[in-house]
Amino acid sequence: MTRVVIADDEPLVVEGVRTVLETAGITVAATAHNGRDALAAVERHRPEVALLDLQMPGLGGLAVVERLSAASPATRALVLTSFGDQGNVLSAVEAGAAGFVLKTCVPEELVTAVKAVAAGEAYLSPVVTRMVLGLVAPESAPRRRDAVERVAKLAAREREVLELVAEGLSNAEIAGRVHMSEATVKTYVSRVLAKLGCANRVQAAMLARDARN
Repeated sequence: MTRVVIADDEPLVVEGVRTVLETAGITVAATAHNGRDALAAVERHRPEVALLDLQMPGLGGLAVVERLSAASPATRALVLTSFGDQGNVLSAVEAGAAGFVLKTCVPEELVTAVKAVAAGEAYLSPVVTRMVLGLVAPESAPRRRDAVERVAKLAAREREVLELVAEGLSNAEIAGRVHMSEATVKTYVSRVLAKLGCANRVQAAMLARDARN
């Protein structure tokens, strides 16, 4: 059973998210309204997913993402964002957050995101991917060379999957595009991330963009 720690400084948001998840059969192990309490709850409960707002008093959500692997290596970060601080979203990507969900999303999308992250996948909506890529400064020549060299290590089908990841497509959407099973696409994505040395799909999308430009 999937267990989640929810952290947001707005009590109404926390209770709304709790209701959505529990209605879907997902266990909310604990809730917190600041980063320090969130980190303590993660250390105590070792959930599969930490659902984190980035803007919280004291220790912010970004700091929690950065410390998550030390506190609970099996717990993966799913960022709950309203894009209030886009720079923090980019920093969370670089820190290895497994997914991003907007506070304006419908309940079904939130449940899908939590389940995907708990299963070891990433959840990144196209709007988040486009926003993050728009925040990244134009690539330098050395960075482009590095990206080209890393992408060149991929087989043709792996490069095809990478390009679709860079478009922000989910595994299910990629499966429909390339006529594979979703399980096969998941294997390809994992292989691509490992070969590129990327922690998540947004990092891979950034690398793909640098290699193209």
